Amino acid sequence: MSLKIVVLAKQVPDTRNVGKDAMTAEGTVNRAALPAIFNPEDLNALEQALRLKDAHPGSTVTILTMGPGRAAEVIREGLFRGADTGYLLTDRAFAGADTLATSYALATAIKKIGAYDIIIGGRQAIDGDTAQVGPQVAEKLGLTQITYAEEIQNVDLANKRITVKRHIDGGVETVEGPLPIVITVNGSAAPCRPRNAKLVMKYKRALGAQEKAAITKDGTTLPYAEQYDELPYLNITEWSVADVDGDLKQCGLSGSPTKVKAIQNISFQAKESKTLTGSDADIEGLIVELLANHTIG
Repeated sequence: MSLKIVVLAKQVPDTRNVGKDAMTAEGTVNRAALPAIFNPEDLNALEQALRLKDAHPGSTVTILTMGPGRAAEVIREGLFRGADTGYLLTDRAFAGADTLATSYALATAIKKIGAYDIIIGGRQAIDGDTAQVGPQVAEKLGLTQITYAEEIQNVDLANKRITVKRHIDGGVETVEGPLPIVITVNGSAAPCRPRNAKLVMKYKRALGAQEKAAITKDGTTLPYAEQYDELPYLNITEWSVADVDGDLKQCGLSGSPTKVKAIQNISFQAKESKTLTGSDADIEGLIVELLANHTIG
């Protein structure tokens, strides 16, 4: 028996390489100054999905992402590694979404996809670090969720049960859940396999509609245009709010109660360091200081 797996993935700015130009004057992330990458923990989730596909012949892996036209790169990267297809949620109405609006958009898209057994994604994205989207998607779909997963150990298709090893404070635990289910995966899980050379050759010209429009906007002819009619898998599907029957009031800024006041890039200098002993006086003094500047408490 086979599985239908949906992988939630996100294209994010590479916040691991933050420089002096990474922030705008308004205190927000200058995405143009940072390279766009496949969110690292989503790659861990993709690997778990691909392992399930390997173990259950006939299974399919679908990439679902939300973003501007260039976010189709995430889908291509998934196809290069073994995913079967992908959908890009892209609409001006999705812009500015917080986790609540993002999870709403993803949930509506999953409902449009229809059949699914496992929805899997990274624990969190490195441009937000909230770990909220996966659990919120599960809540909106009315599904059981398993978070902080390290490894999917077994899927019992006959009884529609899944066994997952997850990391918790102080150790690990093994849990079971019913299918369909939402799973979020830690960065400490197995890394994603590299690109497959044959799949790169197969999908290297896969493009979304916005990418095609960008190539031809000045009258340039789309290279290999005939292939997009002959080979349907080269056409990355893009969905708007209307395509997924979304409520505009719950999308983008309109559906986002969370507002980011500012983002700061803080660099600690050696002169700001402090050496403490293990004495009660030093520990008490540190706690008082942290409480006073609201670092804790």
